[in-house]
Amino acid sequence: MFEKSTWIRLPRNVVVGHGVLERAGEAITETHLSGRPLLVTSPTPREVAGDRVVEQLRERGPDPEVVVVEEASFDAVERILTRMDEAEPGYLVGVGGGKAIDITKMAASERGLGFVSVPTAASHDGIVSSRGSVAEGDTRHSVAARPPLAVVADTSVLADAPWRLTTAGCADIISNYTAVRDWQLAHRLQGAPYSEYAGALSEMTAELLVDRSADIRQGLEESAWVVIKALVSSGVAMSIAGSSRPASGAEHLFSHRLDRLVPEAALHGHQVGVGTILVSYLQEGDGRWPEIRRALDNIGAPTTADGLGIDEGVLVRALATANQVRDRYTVLGDGISEAAARDAATVTGVI
Repeated sequence: MFEKSTWIRLPRNVVVGHGVLERAGEAITETHLSGRPLLVTSPTPREVAGDRVVEQLRERGPDPEVVVVEEASFDAVERILTRMDEAEPGYLVGVGGGKAIDITKMAASERGLGFVSVPTAASHDGIVSSRGSVAEGDTRHSVAARPPLAVVADTSVLADAPWRLTTAGCADIISNYTAVRDWQLAHRLQGAPYSEYAGALSEMTAELLVDRSADIRQGLEESAWVVIKALVSSGVAMSIAGSSRPASGAEHLFSHRLDRLVPEAALHGHQVGVGTILVSYLQEGDGRWPEIRRALDNIGAPTTADGLGIDEGVLVRALATANQVRDRYTVLGDGISEAAARDAATVTGVI
């Protein structure tokens, strides 16, 4: 007897394109969210977009409560929860890059409220996913959360964001290729649940970025359009799967291990990009890693230890011990030797 069931939460409204920030109020109204909004942002994103969103919300209802955060941490989430208890908002709005949106997402989920995502940088797929990422000491935690009810992504704002943030977002998407391979491997060898639809969507998203990498250029708003659509698709794939599996495999374990060995040495997406080159080699030998490396080169993302600003020995050690980060089966299995890690890094030109 068939008894399988699932609950997929997806955004009701995804508004993407030039000048759509001015329609944020309209997009939020259409979600039927009510009550006083609490807007979470960071200093620069507040200047870039937050104040404009506040004005639109003010015209449509109660005066918004605004909280400015500096970093993504559990302490920041607790601060938002405390403010929520005081202000009793009806819903939340996250305006900014990864940290503001992740904090908003986690706080909203904790209190069972809806939230809206207004990204100001195309830096990672957390803008629409059902996962939140926060740091605690030298460890980064990925936490289950509800995805946003609406996403408002203005490509004119995203195109003006620091280019390194966009290249990090591109690298994060390209990593879906190895993440899906690891997911399939875990399904075959460990019986891990696998979604053909989520896997296909995630892989297609990575293929899109690899194929369009030569056209993605700094200052081109069309590039922001391509990247943000890919990030939305990747986030949707995770919501369909009910886990981060479609977008997180051994390449993410490698990045998280680097975070512990050399905290804040490089952007998460850039570390993941280099990890994707290494993991692709480990998965397929002479497979697709050269194409992945060329794509990262095309968009200007780092492809070497030097590019990340990380010592070669540290990078090798991170790859050899990345399996220790979490209990998730990948091509790394129970770990690989430092000799094998060094060989992979040497063959692929990462060191």
